[in-house]
Amino acid sequence: MTVLQDTFEANRLRLQSELDAGKTQAERNRLGQFATPTALALDILTYASTLIPEDEPVRFLDPAVGTGSFFSAFRQVFPAGRIDSALGFEVDTHYGEPATHIWRDTGFTIRLADFTASEPSVPFNLVICNPPYVRHHHLQNGDKLRLQAKTACASGMKISGLAGLYCHFLGLSHSWMAEGGIAGWLIPSEFMDVNYGKAIKRYLLEKVTLLKIHRFDPDDVQFADALVSSAVVWFRKAPPPENHQVSFTFGGSLLEPRCSRDVLAEDLAREAKWTRFPKATGIGTKEARALIADFFHIRRGIATGDNAFFILDRKEIVAKNLPMELFRPILPSPRYLVENEILAAADGYPLLDRQLFLLDTKLPEETIKERYPALYAYLEEGKAVGVHERYLCRNRTPWYSQENRPSAPIVCTYLGRSNTKSGRPFRFILNNSMATVANVYLALYPKPQLAKAVSQNPSLIRSVWEVLNRITPEQLLGESRVYGGGLHKLEPNELANVDASQIAELIPDFKMESGVEQLGLF
Repeated sequence: MTVLQDTFEANRLRLQSELDAGKTQAERNRLGQFATPTALALDILTYASTLIPEDEPVRFLDPAVGTGSFFSAFRQVFPAGRIDSALGFEVDTHYGEPATHIWRDTGFTIRLADFTASEPSVPFNLVICNPPYVRHHHLQNGDKLRLQAKTACASGMKISGLAGLYCHFLGLSHSWMAEGGIAGWLIPSEFMDVNYGKAIKRYLLEKVTLLKIHRFDPDDVQFADALVSSAVVWFRKAPPPENHQVSFTFGGSLLEPRCSRDVLAEDLAREAKWTRFPKATGIGTKEARALIADFFHIRRGIATGDNAFFILDRKEIVAKNLPMELFRPILPSPRYLVENEILAAADGYPLLDRQLFLLDTKLPEETIKERYPALYAYLEEGKAVGVHERYLCRNRTPWYSQENRPSAPIVCTYLGRSNTKSGRPFRFILNNSMATVANVYLALYPKPQLAKAVSQNPSLIRSVWEVLNRITPEQLLGESRVYGGGLHKLEPNELANVDASQIAELIPDFKMESGVEQLGLF
C-alpha cells in the first residue's frame, strides 16, 4: 500500500466512523447498512485479481458503495493502468455525498441513486458488492412487486416475497455484467439453506458458472454490529461447463480457509442445504429412512404478540385478582429449565420454581366485562398502551385470543448455539405436564402410529425421548440454519427431516409415512 493509498483509506475509515455515529443502530438495521471491514475488502479484491486475465482492462462496478471500502481496496490491488472505469451507486446521501467528495479526483463515479431503479449502461467485467441487508418486511408491497418483476426480467430469477433486498441486487446485476465478467458478492449465508434461496441457487447453477463459495465461521461475525453469518459468492457470467465443480471453503479467511472441498454442480442441484459443504462427506442418498416427520407433527409454539402482557406468574394473577380459570400453564424460556424433563403436580401444572400462565380465552369483551371485571380492567390497560394494535393482536378475534396449541409430550428448543457447554445446541424436553409452550420451542405431537403405540405402552414416550436426545449435534446442525455468532435456528420442517431410524425400531410393524428422504433442490 502506498502512502497516498494509505491516506485515502485512513480518511475513509475516519469518515465511516463519523457517519455511522450519525445514525441510530435501528436506522442502520432497517436500511441494512453494514460497512465492509478493510481487511475483508482487500481479501476480496485480491482474490478477484486472480480471476481476471492480467492483460484485461477492468471495468469495476459496486452497486452499494457506502463510503467506498471496495473501491479503496480495488485501487490497492489493481494497477492504475488496468483500470478502465469505475462506477458505484449509493442511495443514501448521508453516506453517498461525503463519499463522492473523498473519491472526486480518482476517476470513481458515484451516482447518488437507487441501483435497483437504474438502467444498465456499459457492461462491467468486475462486480463487487456488499448489498444492503434489508429484510423483506422492511420492503413495502409496491417495492416488492417492482423488484420481483425487474429481477425476473434481468436474470430470470423469480424471487420470493420473503427474500431480502440483497437477493434482488444480485439478480439485477446480471444485466450490468459483461459476458465472461466476474462477480463477487458478500451476502448472508442463509440463502444456502432457506426456501427463498432456491431461486438464487438455481441461477448460480444454471445461468452462470458458480466458481466458489467461501463461508465464514458463524462464530466469527464479520460485522460487529450485525448478527449475520456471511459468505462470499463468486461466479462468472458464462454458461457452466459439463461436469463443473464448485469450490466450497469454510472458516479462516477467504484467502486462507480452514477447510475446502470441490463439489460437482449436479450434486449441488440435489442438495437442499449448501451449508453442509465443505464439511459434508457425501450427498444425501435415495434410500428410504425413517425421519422425525414419520412420528410427529411439529409446530412452533405460541406467538402471543406481547409476552409481557399475556404471560404472568401466579403472584401477578393473584395480585390483579384475575380469574385463574382463564389462564393455562406455559413453560418458561429454556434458560430457566435446568432439567430436560418437566414433572407435573396432580393438577397437571408443571413442578417448576418459575411457574408461568398464559391468558387464553375467546370470551367476548362484553362477557368478560360482566363476569370478570378485574380482567376487563386489565385488558383496558393493555389497550391503553396499544397492545391490541400490535400486528399479531390486531389480526386475531378477539385480539387477546391465542393460537390453539395443546401441551405436547416432547418439546424441542428452537434456537441454540454450537459452542454450548453441553455440546448440544438443541434440547429435547419430556413434558409430563399440561403446559403449552411459546415460540422459543417446537412442539412435537405424536402421529397416529406412535400415538397408538404410546396408548398401549405409556412408557414408550420416554424411550422415544431418550432416542431423540441421542441424535448427534452434527445431525441437528446439519438440518438447521445458522446466523452470526454461532446461533442456529431449527424450523419445524428442518427438524422433521432429521433421521429417526432408532425410533422405528421401538414400534412393532412400523410403516413409514415420509417415504424417501427430501432429496432435491430443483
